[in-house]
Amino acid sequence: MPPRSKPTARQARLGAELRKLRERAGMTSREAAERLGVSPMQMSHMEVGRIGVSESRVRALMAQYGCHDDGLTDALAAMTKGRQRGWWETFRGLLPDVTLDLAEFEHYAHRLRALQVVHIPGLLQTENYMRSMLGQAMPDLTAEELDRIIEFRLQRQRVLESEEPPTLGAVIHEAALRIRVGSRVTAREQLHALLDAAGRPGVQVRVVPFETDGFTGSGFSMHYMEGVVRQLDTAQFDTVHGSVFVDDVRQLAGYRDVLDRAEKVALSGSATRQFIHRIASDL
Repeated sequence: MPPRSKPTARQARLGAELRKLRERAGMTSREAAERLGVSPMQMSHMEVGRIGVSESRVRALMAQYGCHDDGLTDALAAMTKGRQRGWWETFRGLLPDVTLDLAEFEHYAHRLRALQVVHIPGLLQTENYMRSMLGQAMPDLTAEELDRIIEFRLQRQRVLESEEPPTLGAVIHEAALRIRVGSRVTAREQLHALLDAAGRPGVQVRVVPFETDGFTGSGFSMHYMEGVVRQLDTAQFDTVHGSVFVDDVRQLAGYRDVLDRAEKVALSGSATRQFIHRIASDL
């Protein structure tokens, strides 16, 4: 099978983790290839996600690199089994690859965490909210392009309804609740949808009011996807140029700290529901 021309972010992540472990073991790519019984070119392709890696090879490499972390070994081995086409592949060529990568990461995540300052988290947005927000942010979209993006975003939300859904913890600043995206009707509908989501099993919505002291996350928003083991976490940020994924261990630790501190100053679940209800009642 020829090498992939464009590996997904998750395929590239598996290769990158194997490369990190090899480098940590002080072994060259050629040495690792010889021990595994493959060519240096094959090893290079594996480490950038351009060719698949079998579970047996992952386990052989972990032993070769002297990694005795069974949790990490099992997690990396499990990543080799996700070769079936996910629903997001139906949008391949229609939406940017990085957009599809986000859905793939969410699909395999163990837990999702969100910190939003000016928008409602994507997984909790109503269709009308999406249409208003995207219409304002990207006014040059054709009706067909907008419908396609909406369809994709609504499909993403189904991850919370899957057989083994990840939990979702969302911290939302009051600004996101009060910024009028669309009409008054759209805003009220979105707030009621948030209240419904907050009552669902596995979903926790917490609000940080304007008057809260010590809110440390006011500078940026983020979407954090936890893997089965911490080394496989991924943070995602929206920029004017599209999504950016971060998987550096030290940076991830800093982002988790921001999320933890934001949760500490946020209202409790019950207080959050009362707070959202008051804002909705004022509309």
